[in-house]
Amino acid sequence: MASRYCARILGARKTLAPHTTQEERYCAERCVISFAHARSGFRRNTAVPRLRYNQVAMNLKWQSGVAALAAATLLCGCARTQTAHADSGLAAETSRAQTAQGESVIQFVKNPGAAPGFQLNDLDGKPLSLGAAKGKIVLLNFWATWCGPCRAEIPDLVDLQKRYADKLEIIALATDEDDADEVRRFVLESGINYRVAMISEEVRRDYGGIAALPTSFVIDAQGRIVQKHVGLNDPTIYELEVRAMLGEPIDAKVEYFEDNGQIFLKNAERATELPGVDFSKLDAKQKSAALRRMNAESCNCGCKLTLAQCRINDSACRVSLALTAKVISQIAHPGATKALAKPAASEQQR
Repeated sequence: MASRYCARILGARKTLAPHTTQEERYCAERCVISFAHARSGFRRNTAVPRLRYNQVAMNLKWQSGVAALAAATLLCGCARTQTAHADSGLAAETSRAQTAQGESVIQFVKNPGAAPGFQLNDLDGKPLSLGAAKGKIVLLNFWATWCGPCRAEIPDLVDLQKRYADKLEIIALATDEDDADEVRRFVLESGINYRVAMISEEVRRDYGGIAALPTSFVIDAQGRIVQKHVGLNDPTIYELEVRAMLGEPIDAKVEYFEDNGQIFLKNAERATELPGVDFSKLDAKQKSAALRRMNAESCNCGCKLTLAQCRINDSACRVSLALTAKVISQIAHPGATKALAKPAASEQQR
């Protein structure tokens, strides 16, 4: 799949061609660093400004391994937020899963919640709201003109909108963009046939911050979020999801999962497991106590989330990983914690 998109973005070659922009090259280098998280969006520990690039990254020797770099770029997605968290994309990964027999599997939330409503104006100045699309399936796509993976999926989204015009509405919200005119020119040049608007901070907050691009929410005809995809998605998955919701035959198995924070972070309190957190040393009662603390205590990485939410939102966050490990240790060995606290208290009294 990656080579297909490499060819689409970079010309007929499946490598980073000479005319590749500096931004695409830099994003490729960053994605390789975070390649372990490729399927769930681009995660990193530093901000990546759109027009400022480290000279070292710009002068990398691309003669070796360029195809892998291009593939990593396209699979990862892009990000520019100041904090290090990005959506976990667990649901997006499982929707790409296959059974042992090779059958495709798509997944929907078992008890979906309502998608946050919004009132915006599209690039033509016309009112754009989620409520107006009720009765149709909606693909809410957060993207940017500077994001290579976002551009890669545009032709497939255009085709999908064309073939399901009466039953599907794709809404694209330009994210981390400063110039609406620049976005408008890009939309015209790209032949985008679905509605596009500039994101507002309120919408971004309501949809979990949108730390990685592209991020797409699949919304059913009743206005409920049934799936979320972070990073470059296989276009056949979107079509399978649309056809399944329309009740049309599909060559795939449909499964359902509980939203434990994969869609809405507020549901992290339902989770019985957290990415990277080892509960094996705790009994059932201790595990419940640890989860309560992780849902009550805040992470201090700057994300303004609870420890549980941060682990789900960004499994690469070292701060929340260390803090959750500390909680586990304190609950597993309460005596050791009290013993350490007593000398400290005695020292203060002196």
